[in-house]
Amino acid sequence: MSSPEIASLSWGQMKVKGCSTIYKDCKVWPGGSRTWDWRETGTNHSPGVQPADLEEVVKKGVKTLVIGRGMSEALQVPASTVDYLKKNGIDVLILQTEKAVAEYNVLAAQGVKVGGVFHSTC
Repeated sequence: MSSPEIASLSWGQMKVKGCSTIYKDCKVWPGGSRTWDWRETGTNHSPGVQPADLEEVVKKGVKTLVIGRGMSEALQVPASTVDYLKKNGIDVLILQTEKAVAEYNVLAAQGVKVGGVFHSTC
């Protein structure tokens, strides 16, 4: 099962190829995607992305996880979150969202088992 391509990204809107939903923030993994609802884990820009935000994607067996920090990189990624991924043997890329989506799409096109969490505003 391959990771779906991110078809488009603009401020506050993301589309995943093969999915009719327009996301604000989204999670993607081999074979699927869904809305990334920060309220589920109490996530805010600071302290930022928590391991709980990533568990669902990690459980899909990804080898690399790309985190999009937002268009202005307002979303933080604490060291504890990076440690969580490394302990699970997952490579992590933390980038501004436009760069993160581009890198994710390259990896997906190469057949890498890649997942991502992307913030499409600030």
